[in-house]
Amino acid sequence: MTNPGSGEIGRFLSVADAAELLSVDVAAVDGLIRSGELPAIRVGRSGPWRIERTQIELWIQERYEDTRRHAAWQEGEFSSTLDLSPAGVVSPLRPVD
Repeated sequence: MTNPGSGEIGRFLSVADAAELLSVDVAAVDGLIRSGELPAIRVGRSGPWRIERTQIELWIQERYEDTRRHAAWQEGEFSSTLDLSPAGVVSPLRPVD
């Protein structure tokens, strides 16, 4: 997951590295990629998947926002429609693969 000797995470993560970062198994990350929920690229025509670190961070932020909306929905009368709508949320654009 790190660059040799640097102690930092590189720009791209392998599926195993992403699974470790998210504390899930490799099959879970593979499923997220194949469903299109987690953006990833292949290295070569049939090579390994790579997930850009910034895309993982965006995906995590989106999950937090989904959780916030769900919690607001559960509160019912205490939430407003705007709180539950993605209209007020500006999501960064993802580059097209």
